[in-house]
Amino acid sequence: MSKRQLAMVMDLNKCIGCQTCTVACKTQWTNRNGRDYMYWNNVETFPGTGYPRNWQNLGGGFDPSGDLKKGVVPNLERDYGIPWEYNYSELEKGKQFRPHVDPRWGPNWDEDEGAGTFPYDNYFFYIPRICNHCDNPACLASCPRDAIFKRDSDGVVLIDQERCQGYRYCVAGCPYKKIYFNPKTGKSEKCIMCFPRVEKGLPSACSQQCVGRIRFMGFLDDKEGQVHKLVNEYKVALPLRADYGTTPNVFYVPPVDSPPKYDANGKPIPGSDRIPVEELERLFGPEVKRVIKTIKDEKEKKKNGKESQLLDILIAFKHSDMFRMDHGYYSKNSASMGTKKLAPIDERYVRGKETKVFTNFLERGQH
Repeated sequence: MSKRQLAMVMDLNKCIGCQTCTVACKTQWTNRNGRDYMYWNNVETFPGTGYPRNWQNLGGGFDPSGDLKKGVVPNLERDYGIPWEYNYSELEKGKQFRPHVDPRWGPNWDEDEGAGTFPYDNYFFYIPRICNHCDNPACLASCPRDAIFKRDSDGVVLIDQERCQGYRYCVAGCPYKKIYFNPKTGKSEKCIMCFPRVEKGLPSACSQQCVGRIRFMGFLDDKEGQVHKLVNEYKVALPLRADYGTTPNVFYVPPVDSPPKYDANGKPIPGSDRIPVEELERLFGPEVKRVIKTIKDEKEKKKNGKESQLLDILIAFKHSDMFRMDHGYYSKNSASMGTKKLAPIDERYVRGKETKVFTNFLERGQH
């Protein structure tokens, strides 16, 4: 176990599926060759197949006895989709706008489709996904090279690029399929929780740029922090697919309200709810009903003019109040020199940048 655990809470009631978080992550970290199909952050429509395709059925994680479960490595073309570009340069010549390949699948391929029959009972909602930086990472347990490690300082899970040999056992072992193989470098890569930003007191790029203000970041042991209160005090933030046995540190406030269903005459059905609670329980466990009741009770209190710290946290009146990064935790204070210098938290990830593969990769100018 790490000394502290950096965590994130996402309120799905406010996610509008705009993909701003995805673009923020993509431009910050995955804009190099070999990372074309990598989405360290992605936003899925649920019900849907997700990204990679049907990731919930690809195995990995742990069984009830704590043993690793068999998993598979997603197929690049079938499950991720071959990334494509458009012929922008030919448009001025009167050419038809078209992709350079025949797309058959890709991220958000089934966006906004959902389930049900319009207009009677159709429904969907959005789920942003990143690496969960688990307490018990199946990727770490799967790696025969000990290339994956969990930082002692904050629990962020990283891949030592120097030790990684690209065996991809980690990809198969991760039940969330949030590790990607870079065919250009022959290494596995994943979300790094924006640790270079975090060490400077900044939230992750996806959190900072989130239009709906759905993401809270902080340490689980910070009792004054929003993350601690949502997860441990009010207990309204739940892990995704906790049954995988990895103990994730990314939590979700499940959807609370949805429109009612309509009968054959187009009339609302009293007491009905379009999102089946069984679907929510499959994603977030049996605590969903309690969470929904808690939040609805707090909403009633607010409507009646009473105070509700829980709703005030979830509303996020101030963007800055959503992040408690504890910058001082990462810095070294030198009274004699009067300076604050970032401590070398862990050099294993950075050291990988000096490997022969990575150096040759940069020398070719493919960055």
